[in-house]
Amino acid sequence: MAPVSAFTLGHLRPGGSSRRVIRTMIGSPVAACTFSNVSPVNVNQSAEHPLLPASRPRTPKRAGRLARSAAVAAAAAVLPALAAVPAAAAPGDDKPAASPTPGAPGQRSDAPPTGMSKVGGDLLGEAGTQVRLGAGAPVLPKEVTGRSWIVADAESGKVLASHNAHWRLPPASTLKMLFADTVLPKFSRDEQHLVVAKDLAGLGAGSSLVGVKENLSYSVHDLWLGVFLRSGNDAVHVLSSMNGGVAQTVQDMQAKADDLQALDTRVVSPDGYDMPGQVSSAYDLTLFARAGLQNKDFREYCATATAKFPGAESKDKKREMFEIQNTNRLLTGDFGLNPYKGIAGVKNGNTTNAGATFTGVAERNGKVLLVTVMNPEARESQAVYKEAARLLDWGFAAGGKVTPVGDLVPPKSATATAKPGTSTGASAGNAQAGAKNRPGQAAAAQGESAGAGTALGIAGGALVLVAGAVFLINRRWPLRRR
Repeated sequence: MAPVSAFTLGHLRPGGSSRRVIRTMIGSPVAACTFSNVSPVNVNQSAEHPLLPASRPRTPKRAGRLARSAAVAAAAAVLPALAAVPAAAAPGDDKPAASPTPGAPGQRSDAPPTGMSKVGGDLLGEAGTQVRLGAGAPVLPKEVTGRSWIVADAESGKVLASHNAHWRLPPASTLKMLFADTVLPKFSRDEQHLVVAKDLAGLGAGSSLVGVKENLSYSVHDLWLGVFLRSGNDAVHVLSSMNGGVAQTVQDMQAKADDLQALDTRVVSPDGYDMPGQVSSAYDLTLFARAGLQNKDFREYCATATAKFPGAESKDKKREMFEIQNTNRLLTGDFGLNPYKGIAGVKNGNTTNAGATFTGVAERNGKVLLVTVMNPEARESQAVYKEAARLLDWGFAAGGKVTPVGDLVPPKSATATAKPGTSTGASAGNAQAGAKNRPGQAAAAQGESAGAGTALGIAGGALVLVAGAVFLINRRWPLRRR
């Protein structure tokens, strides 16, 4: 497996105008569920569903799954430089040591650790599948093998179902959502930057690239298209250089994660490249997406299917342009997949250590759902997208028929500025749980649909960009009052 999702020119469509192309599918007719639902492996017993078995941890993996682990370990042995083993917590660091990560020889664990964070609710810290089905609710799809996943209502923040939501695993390029949350608001999209050699220093071997070249100028807008569409680590490093360097950006990202109460996350590299000790969780990645979707530029970039990117200068000093396509397969289709009806972003990733990861947002009939899937174990092609689609189908069908198992908590800065008596969507117990599960400071860097147009049209309102660092707080954070 390539260390980072490969930059494959073969999947870029040549030609076309020099203007950015945005395909919109939010207005598409709602499609019926595209995947059949069958009984899940294990779910929490519910008073509304007395026949369901009680939640229990998954059984040990079968021989086929062990064979897959051996194959991954063998590949890692061939590419030792790309199979980083997570570092243990430094002495005095109150953050727990990183969970064993898939892809590292001798380090794979098939069971989630005990004592996972309970931020967002006690059930979210439990191992196994958590769901409370009510009368008429569809059962969860069986064909979901992600080691960790979550389905949540983007408006209310209610978690509809989860599986090992707080399991700390390598995030791959989905960590770029946190990078965007941190850096995107700092620079005007029209600002130009002349790339120099040091801007591109420290790129990991095999990094996904959009094609940024030194001694050429790029707008901030161009660079963000490279980050979101091609998952370009070169664009990330240039923007990090503009932000004061990679080490400063890592520090800023960790501070942002802590404010978002994404306490499972430890940032070591800004681009999600495999680094020792770099971890996040399905819960945290969903927080990053929800926070980013409040920024109209974030919404635009993550929903852009294809765009023109500046290339080399011709002899007459004019910049050539080439087309880039978003690597989010639920947005663009490709590799046997059709675009998911109502998809509007957000970000995919794939590294040796993380496997495939994906966070997506989709809208149907005024309901907006967020889904995150980390490291599916299925052998089927494009499994992370297919499993995310199955969970989205279930979430749309289950709306109003399930009792939530937890909440996506608001940022600490939001709760701090909320007026007395204002509901923030998180209970005092959640806040206390966050304090108990707060990780230590980040390690210093050692090196390092069819879209939605420019906004998500949802439920008669919109996710809004709030001035400064203060979020609008009300019962349905992060949406404005209708």
